[in-house]
This record gives sequence, structure tokens and C-alpha cells, in this order.
Amino acid sequence: MSDKYLQRGVSAAKEEVHAAIKNLDKGLFPQAFCKIHPDYLAGDKDFVNVMSSDGSGTKSIIAYLYWKETGDASVWRGIAQDVIVMNLDDLLCVGATGPFVYNSIINRNKHKIPGEVLKEIIEGTASFFEMLQKYEINCHFLGGETADLGDITQTMTTDGTMTTRMLQKNIINNGNIQAGQVIVGLASYGQAIYENEYNSGIGSNGLTSARHDLLSKKYATLYPESFDSNTNQNVLYCGKYSVTDQLPNLPLNIGKMLLSPTRTFSPVIKNILNNCGDKIRGLVHCTGGGQTKVLHYIQNVDIVKNNLLPISDFFQLIKNESNVSWQEMYKVYNCGTKFELYTDETTASEVIQIANSFGIDAQIIGYTSTQKESKPRVIIQNNGEEIVY
Repeated sequence: MSDKYLQRGVSAAKEEVHAAIKNLDKGLFPQAFCKIHPDYLAGDKDFVNVMSSDGSGTKSIIAYLYWKETGDASVWRGIAQDVIVMNLDDLLCVGATGPFVYNSIINRNKHKIPGEVLKEIIEGTASFFEMLQKYEINCHFLGGETADLGDITQTMTTDGTMTTRMLQKNIINNGNIQAGQVIVGLASYGQAIYENEYNSGIGSNGLTSARHDLLSKKYATLYPESFDSNTNQNVLYCGKYSVTDQLPNLPLNIGKMLLSPTRTFSPVIKNILNNCGDKIRGLVHCTGGGQTKVLHYIQNVDIVKNNLLPISDFFQLIKNESNVSWQEMYKVYNCGTKFELYTDETTASEVIQIANSFGIDAQIIGYTSTQKESKPRVIIQNNGEEIVY
């Protein structure tokens, strides 16, 4: 990882976090994407409880900048979606399709974040759940906590927790990822039939780097509350763009590209699980860690990605402006391939057809092979370059 990335106080691999939790109980299925518990809520031995807690990260700072520059408070609705999807799509990865219950947590600096912003987030949460209901994804908003913590929060953080009960027999356990399978990748970019506009595919990971590498130094002067004052000035807002700048090859301005709400694949995955769920051996949401995310869940197998979906112009722009290697790009960003399914070739064709019916690009992006070294590896082959993690 580059010094610049680490100097900004972030880590794609979160080594310290994983070290801190290494001795915690791993749940009933240690290799599952989410921690799975016995059914503490109802005591039914056939059921399990699954929970996820996550948030939008520093993406809320970009919403803050855009809102301050344009007065457009509606961008905060996308932040509401980011928080939900970072939880919902993680739960999908163990085969959970609901019903779900959701609780939101907002910490704000009241001097910077007024009630109109809170209103947009709450209404954005409700409207997103209404959209999901049309695709039989039932999420129930149980409220949450909004705390005024100006002494420790410079702008606002947005987080949430989602949980469900499900039949244990329906669990998808990534421990079943084995050699001889193919990997289907679903695109993060484009416009799905349930989205209102083009999605850049950025999701909610890598936004600290993307923000500072793309946006102009003027934001450091205008909005000192948007960064940690302890950060080296040389890595703050190193770019040349304003949030309202429009580039000819991008469908949206720079700010809106950075703020594209994290795409949910829940309508797609529910359809796939209903039609061929017994053939799906693993599911991975490529969030923190990007294309290396799967390394947390596999044993005795190598992952070879030799046909990733095309790199969009926006991810190429981030790479060019950041001046980082592809090795770092694939670990920080999803780079266009945001969801992975592990299955056989016949089922892969059906999965691709279902994804396409929702307006989402999909293709076989690679395969699994027998582990050849002491630890599992992810091997990315792209444009004549081989990158090994």
C-alpha cells in the first residue's frame, strides 16, 4: 500500500482490525461472509441469526462538500442508500434474503449539519426501502440514534445495523469455494433497471483516496472540517477538479460520480437464489479490499481472475490522477467488478442471463484452482500483467 494512502489514516486491508478480533468467536460457519449465530432471538435449532454493521465511511464528507458548494441537499439520500447497501449486500453473501430489520446511527456536528440534512437521510432510507419492496426485498426501518457529538465529529458519520433470521440449511458458506469452479462477476457501473441514473460503481470504499486525489486544494482552505488536521498537507486535496466539473467522457459531474450510491444486487441475487441457489457455492461482496476481499474466506484454493469486467473511464481517471499501480487499485477499489458468485459453468450462464435482465453487465471473470503455495492467493491477469496477492 502506498505511503500516501497510509498517511491519510486509512487501510484497505484493515490489518490492525483483523488482528484485534482474531480471538473472537467466528460463529457457526467461520468462512461465511457474515458471522452466523445460533437463533438467539427465537431459540429455533433450524434457524440462525445473521447481523451486519457498516456505514458510508468518508463518503459523507463528499456529500458535505457537494451540498455546501451547490445547496443540493438531495445528495444525502445517496448516503442513506450507501449505509443500507453496505449491510444488505453483505447479508446476501450468506444467502439471506429477508425479511430484514434495520437500525441507523448518525453522529453529527450540529453546528455544521442542520435538520434538513437529517430529513434527507431519513426520507432517503424510507424511499430506498420502498423501491426494494417492489422486488420483494422486505426491510423494516426500526429507527435508530442521532447524536450531536460536535467535540469528536467534525461533520457527520452515518452507520447502520441490519439483521435477519434464516434457515440454517439455506446458508451459503464460502468454505465451499473449491478448485474447479468458475467465478461470475457482476458490474458495479452502468444503470440497473431499479436505478434512477448512471452509477459510477465507486461504492463506499476508497473514497478517502479518491476525494483527495481528484479534488482541488481549495477544499482544504474552504472546508478545514473535511479532513484530519494531523494529516500531512502534502496528501490533502491533491487534485485539480471541483465537484461540479463535468468531463466529456463521464455521464455525471465529478461530485456526482464520486457520490454514486452503492449499488445493491439484492433483486438480482434473490432471483438467482430462487432459481439456482443450490448450485451457488460462494458469494463475495467486493467492498473493503476490493478484488482481494475473497482472501478472508478461502482455504486450500487459489483465485485466478483473468477476465475482469472492463475498467470504466472513471476508475481509469482515479488511477491516472492518483498515480498508483494496478496492484493498489485492485486492492482499494472494486474497479468495476463488485459482486462475485462461485459456481459451475452451466449455472454461470443462467446467472449471467438473470443479471442482464436487470440491466447489469456480468461475465465469467475467472476460476478457482488448487492452492499452489503455502497460503491461498488471488491472481489477477490483465493487459499482459499478472498481479499476485
